[in-house]
Amino acid sequence: MRKTRLYSTLIFSLLVSLIMAAPRLTVVAVVDGLSSENLSMLRPFWQKGGFRTLSEEAFQTTVAYPHLVYGGNETTATLMTGVTPDRHGYTMDSCFSRRDRLPHPMLEDKSVHGIGTKQHLSPKALLSHTVTDRMRLLYPAAKIYAVGINAETTVLLAGHTANACCWLDSENQQWVATAAYSEGLPSAAYEQNKNARVGIYAAHQWTPRMEIPTYMCPTLQERKKSFSYVVGNVLKRAPEANTLVIELALALQKAEKLGTDATPDLLMLQLNTLSPAAQSDRIASAEHEDMYLRLNQDLGYLMEQLDKRIGKANYQLLVVGRPVLGTSAQTLQDIHMPIQPFSVDRAAALTGTYLMALYGHERWVDGGYGQSIYLNRTLIEQKRLSLETLQRQVANFLMDFEGVQIAMPSYETIHYPLLSRTLSKQHTGDVVFMLQPGWQLLQDDKHTIDHVVDDAPVSPVLLWSGTLRPMPQEPLDATNIVQLIIDN
Repeated sequence: MRKTRLYSTLIFSLLVSLIMAAPRLTVVAVVDGLSSENLSMLRPFWQKGGFRTLSEEAFQTTVAYPHLVYGGNETTATLMTGVTPDRHGYTMDSCFSRRDRLPHPMLEDKSVHGIGTKQHLSPKALLSHTVTDRMRLLYPAAKIYAVGINAETTVLLAGHTANACCWLDSENQQWVATAAYSEGLPSAAYEQNKNARVGIYAAHQWTPRMEIPTYMCPTLQERKKSFSYVVGNVLKRAPEANTLVIELALALQKAEKLGTDATPDLLMLQLNTLSPAAQSDRIASAEHEDMYLRLNQDLGYLMEQLDKRIGKANYQLLVVGRPVLGTSAQTLQDIHMPIQPFSVDRAAALTGTYLMALYGHERWVDGGYGQSIYLNRTLIEQKRLSLETLQRQVANFLMDFEGVQIAMPSYETIHYPLLSRTLSKQHTGDVVFMLQPGWQLLQDDKHTIDHVVDDAPVSPVLLWSGTLRPMPQEPLDATNIVQLIIDN
């Protein structure tokens, strides 16, 4: 433990020094589903482009997470804050509200209006400073923008103090934003909306970049009929989404003159490698492979333009993968490790019935979400019952459920480091449980909470810098990425 703490301290110091001697522009690209295995498999295809340059010139390592991973933006929050969910507060994409006994988006903030969207989002629920906040503290005049595909990811990339952030609205085919940031919708995004850039790309027909036999992993269906999509129907999982993000990022760089003065600037991007039919982060189809090939082109274009505009010595690019789907259930079943569903709603309902049998016909359970059961504390107080007694009884009851590895009152999670790092005080229920390997969390019979079923997912990290800078020598913890961005 002492060695781990020392290592984390050293890495944190290294990351903090990244910003202290930062290049004029740091571009951070968090890429959904990006896998080291996929990059290695496709290396022969990188004749040119961003991944070709990165494979030859970038520092490369992997990043692991010190908490449970659900495939949501808890990973983004950890990467951007340098701390675990128990400290940054973002445990899942939604959190349970005792007020109405329903889950709500974690970043929902009714006090903030959307710009071009009905979504009310802000980073208010994020309890820790992000890398953008630290940059702002170090350089008050820094220009900081975030551009992404999905709302929650982009807001987390923007942190609390970005100038602006914007994301794709595939339904209305435009860039949208939140008024939580001072600049609202950036002028560059407004210009693209005026010129219908999103609509133009959404009208594209996505077909294979190469002949199907040339791909390494086409499905039988693709071998027979290839694949074809009208992009508008699947925009956020089509290559055009990445192209749009890169295009707007470069438009922002030009409009806001990012990287052209002595004050370091920060450009945060969300990109994607997962195709519409992807069931896993691992490539298993030609369309999934095509996502990588086209992203390679987009990253290459980004670097080429920055080379011309501000010079290689004046920027750095950090690309980090984010596990989203993990290994597919079918793949695990094929090796005789089937995934079984665990319904949190059903567990909560049975718990309520159990407590009725003990204490009378009342609503003893408010609900269940994630790995928590939420008891009706108001009723327990009114009945003058011991909350701790009911917590212990419910934990013992849950231990008899198939798939539950361990259950405990929430105050006991401190004795289980992995679990305690995963949960936050603000959103944890009264009784907490962990599932056995091979089980997947469902909110009900249809909606999956836990997408990543891998025990310890690992993602690639690639850092390209136009200047010489010290690099860590070992694989990183997800909490170390902040320092890679800030230190150079």
